[in-house]
Amino acid sequence: MGSVFASTLIFSLCALAAEGSVNKEACKAGTVYLTIDTGSMTAAEQIADVLHSEKIQATFFIANEDTAYGDRVLDDRWIPFWRRLVADGNAFGNHTWSHATAREDLPDGRLRTSRPDRSTLVMDQAEFCEEMKQVDTRFAEITGQHLSPIWRAPGGKTTSRSLEWAKQCGFSKHVGWSDAGFLGDELSSATYPNSLLLERALKRIRSGDVLMMHLGIRSRQDPFVRVFQPLIQGLQAKGFCFAKIPGTQ
Repeated sequence: MGSVFASTLIFSLCALAAEGSVNKEACKAGTVYLTIDTGSMTAAEQIADVLHSEKIQATFFIANEDTAYGDRVLDDRWIPFWRRLVADGNAFGNHTWSHATAREDLPDGRLRTSRPDRSTLVMDQAEFCEEMKQVDTRFAEITGQHLSPIWRAPGGKTTSRSLEWAKQCGFSKHVGWSDAGFLGDELSSATYPNSLLLERALKRIRSGDVLMMHLGIRSRQDPFVRVFQPLIQGLQAKGFCFAKIPGTQ
């Protein structure tokens, strides 16, 4: 699983480390890049609280997906949340409007994707770009800030066509995640309890890694957010600093 995800990185982790703006003296173990996708939003406020209290910034990838509260990620209810994250200096990239996973480039020049409800969505380039544009337009409308020109495909799954179309739509860099950076918050808590995920992350994460988690996963019974602050503090204790993905606002 991890090696597939890591392969979606368009730029190297070495380049990330070289470009990141961090205090090198304070970062004896190096720099890591925390990225957070949307999701059920059940952990959203807790995650924002931890980021603020620990004085670190993350890069968020936004899709207008359904939340556990019967609304959607970019509905009016969430305006104060997104404005708070902007005010705290976090960065924001595109995760597509419908959160539809790329499946294949079709012979007729279109892209076949599957929505979260498993229904099929087939798009041409104009429709794909509209998927990207809608997120940027709505985010700017509610926060006054446009997304950075980076994106993450739902599920980390790309095709040659989706990558090329994203560039032409203004989102030139696709950001995946590192093998060790897959924090596992979407895995079953029965098989992967929080204690195991925390131990594994603290043991495996290295400088330059891109970490990935969500603002809540409704299927996980023991929410990963319960060990989010211990993870941050544990990595800091090991000498890691946190930085936003380079090239972001």
